Amino acid sequence: MHKDILNKILTAGKLEKILNREFRSTHKIAFTNGCFDLLHRGHIYYLALAKEKADILVIGLNSDNSVKRLKGPDRPVMDQQTRAEILAAMQFVDFVIIFDEDTPLSLIKKIKPDFLIKGGDYKIKEIAGYEAVKSYGGVIETIPLLDGYSSSELIKRIK
Repeated sequence: MHKDILNKILTAGKLEKILNREFRSTHKIAFTNGCFDLLHRGHIYYLALAKEKADILVIGLNSDNSVKRLKGPDRPVMDQQTRAEILAAMQFVDFVIIFDEDTPLSLIKKIKPDFLIKGGDYKIKEIAGYEAVKSYGGVIETIPLLDGYSSSELIKRIK
């Protein structure tokens, strides 16, 4: 795998060191998260719009164990390293962090993004990290979903 792609996949600790006070003084950081299983046009649309919000786009990627707990025993279709590498290969994705919890709340508290972004199927006040990001003046936004695109629907069609 190309080193530029692998270098975008970090631990929370490594990313915290990169996103230090000096870095933050000249860069705005956006954070989003998800399973990103079977990447499709809706994901591309969503992530490209998320990147437009800030200088740096960080993706919290649900681990394989987390996806199984959230989506069921047949998921994910692709393993976490594959999903992380595919996301990291995108030009508008700056960093990917794999997390094992059901929500990225602890990750959000460490990263302290300027923008917390989720898909339009979420109510803003119900987004994991809403209170934490709001507490320091960060912005929480949703991006409308692209109709007709869903990993779950794609899997149903394949079956």
